Amino acid sequence: MVFRLFRRKDKTSEALARTRKGWGGGLGSLFQGATLSDDALWEQVEDALISSDVGVDTSLALVNRVRQRVREEGAPSASDVVEMFKEEMAVLLDPKDKTIWDWYDRETLPANPFVLMIVGVNGVGKTTSIAKLAKHYQELGKTVMVGAGDTFRAAAIEQVQVWGERLKIDIIAHQQGADPGAVAYDAYQAAVARGADVLIFDTAGRLHTKGPLIEELRKVRRIFERFDESVPHQTLLVLDATTGHNGLEQAKVFQEAVGVNGVFLTKLDGTAKGGITVAIAQELDLPVIFIGTGEGLDDISMFDTDDFVDALFGDEPGTT
Repeated sequence: MVFRLFRRKDKTSEALARTRKGWGGGLGSLFQGATLSDDALWEQVEDALISSDVGVDTSLALVNRVRQRVREEGAPSASDVVEMFKEEMAVLLDPKDKTIWDWYDRETLPANPFVLMIVGVNGVGKTTSIAKLAKHYQELGKTVMVGAGDTFRAAAIEQVQVWGERLKIDIIAHQQGADPGAVAYDAYQAAVARGADVLIFDTAGRLHTKGPLIEELRKVRRIFERFDESVPHQTLLVLDATTGHNGLEQAKVFQEAVGVNGVFLTKLDGTAKGGITVAIAQELDLPVIFIGTGEGLDDISMFDTDDFVDALFGDEPGTT
């Protein structure tokens, strides 16, 4: 387990390499030898944050908070200022209820089966993320089943089945065009009957039919709630980091439909705008639970605030 955690911390750092380069040469470089009372300096910092998709309001608030600390506490070196940014960003990223992360990385789950409903638009890497989650739980010693609830696309069902064969897990699927609620019903019944520890349920993500999609997702949730009002225990939204703030608009649709507990942020290695993670936490009030760091099954990391902030800033000039 220790090896796995260290390996994933390294992957987080690798995934954020492009974002580090997008900080205008690095915050440490900006502050190295600079006059901290210079308004133009802080405007450069704001621009660097905004350009990495932290968000305008959040960027301004973050910079103002650090400037206030510099005035009150003093900052003898560039590394001191960068450390203040890291501390303040960590505060922004931490959810109010930190126990939510425990549900995804501990041996004792809150229910059996633990039902995880996956939502997100088509094309964000939802199916691959489900496979990564399945392997994640397998590594925790759990038996996993997957419900292929995206019955709108035959390809979605087939992709889930292919991953099922590779991971040697049971897939509950109906034909294309079937009622997703019926798949949810059968998947839960099968998970109980077979003693599965975790049931991961896929859903459709065709936002061009927003109204029907919302009702479909609500119906799936109602089906699960017939078995137990706490089911699904968690609803995880898969977001593509490369879509930036467009992803936030997508998220609002799914929050409206079924409520969302956390985010699986994919393709973080493919963007220079990793600041979207901060925007998600602030604008959506959602914690990032997992980050995708590549296309392989092992390219997944549990989100850790301190590791993420360290990787985001890296070894800035003047910070060591």
